[in-house]
Amino acid sequence: MWAEGIRSVPPADRSSPRMVWIIARRELRDTLRDWRIVTPIVLLTLIFPWLMNGTARLVVDFVQQREATIIAERFFPFLLMIVGFFPISFSLVIALETFVGEKERRSIEPLLSMPITDLELYLGKTIAATALPLIGSILGIAIYLTALYWSVGYKPPAVLFVQIFALNIISALVMVSGAVVVSSQTTSVRAANLLSSFIIVPMALLIQGESVVMFWGRYNVLWIIALGLLVVIAILVRMGVKTFNREEILGRDIDELNVRRTGRLLAHFFVEPPGQPPRQTDDAGAAAGVRGYSGGAGPLRRLLRWLERVYRYDLPFLLRHNWLPVAVVVLFVVVAVGIGWAYVARYPLPQGLFSLENLSQENFESLPDVSFLPSLTTRGIFFHNLWVLLLAAGAAVISLGVLSILMLMVSTGLVGFFAGQMAWLGFDPLAFVGAFVLPHGLFEIPAAILATAFAVRIGASVTAPREGLTVGEGLVAAIADFVKVFLFLVIPLLLVAAFVEANLTPQIVLWVYGG
Repeated sequence: MWAEGIRSVPPADRSSPRMVWIIARRELRDTLRDWRIVTPIVLLTLIFPWLMNGTARLVVDFVQQREATIIAERFFPFLLMIVGFFPISFSLVIALETFVGEKERRSIEPLLSMPITDLELYLGKTIAATALPLIGSILGIAIYLTALYWSVGYKPPAVLFVQIFALNIISALVMVSGAVVVSSQTTSVRAANLLSSFIIVPMALLIQGESVVMFWGRYNVLWIIALGLLVVIAILVRMGVKTFNREEILGRDIDELNVRRTGRLLAHFFVEPPGQPPRQTDDAGAAAGVRGYSGGAGPLRRLLRWLERVYRYDLPFLLRHNWLPVAVVVLFVVVAVGIGWAYVARYPLPQGLFSLENLSQENFESLPDVSFLPSLTTRGIFFHNLWVLLLAAGAAVISLGVLSILMLMVSTGLVGFFAGQMAWLGFDPLAFVGAFVLPHGLFEIPAAILATAFAVRIGASVTAPREGLTVGEGLVAAIADFVKVFLFLVIPLLLVAAFVEANLTPQIVLWVYGG
């Protein structure tokens, strides 16, 4: 009954700040009534800064005895960040209950039946979940800095204070945005709390990374982290609005993992031509798809005709309709090469460190055995590249595609770095790239770009599901497209690249640089 009422309510045409504020005010009022949430925030705001101030005084006394005052100077900003982050962590608890908590309390139906847009509802709940912990964070920072100034006379630089303050706000928004998405896609608070680990673990790793940056004194990197988090917020907000469905929130009674249906969907998207909508199939859906295309031919003939269709239609279709992620990956590859070249000026190799003249076959045979590098054989190179690209695809699922791009940027950045080093040492960088990289790179680089681009599409499918598909169906379709491209395009390119790198590239290097 409520679902019919919700379906009949036409949302507003444009988002209204007034409606956002009404939703936020309602949520804040309900939060302030819950002492289980307010009490820990108040205690952390009033007590925790004094504990950190006592820790700071102990650190000062310790380092003064050992004449290492720089440690204290780097330790104070770290404690400032921790003081501001702890109250903000409660924003995750509040945000996880935004939708699923109200559903369990049976108070969500009137809210969803209001004539407001999904964006207004999303922003109102996001602001409400962020406001109270953020106020606690600001008060905690103020108490800590005041006590620290009275006790040891420390005042943070204005730029560093702005950086930490901005990072606290942005971190809170990241956690809230992710938690609201989780809350809108689960059916119980218990399930939402379990899924919150996908938010807590990355944020904990981020805090560790920020602490390393602070202890090294590379404070400019904090701006880059803040910019990256802003991009994550935009992605999460887009994901929340795109995947938000009022009817599904009320219609879902239990979170169920239907492995059989997921397998049928994966088989359907893999076998059928790309772009086909999912349909109800039985367990033999994949085989039926092949038979439907090939008529009554034998199994081998059907398989050959299906492979012919894959290479003549499916792969060109997928490449044509996924040009944007491919272009994005190519852009980042070019940027990585430029960054690697730029770092040569900061970390130049000593002149005369090595010489490329008079190379011989013995130089390749005497290469040191490094555990993380493959052996110079077709098998070793192929499986090394294969596992790296599969690892990047797995990382794309949990990072919205970001980690897969970063992994490719590391390897291509090294190419730019060593090419720049060759120019620095007086060698021709084009000859170096043409001999050491280009022979097998003609096959390996396109394979890596395609695998990374379709891995990025897997991560992006969560934030921008394919039209006519649910989030889960869009994710399965993206995985099927990745598998198809990987099996029939990337793996053949990797095999050719591995053979060339193991057998032809050394000969070309000897021809160019040999005596």
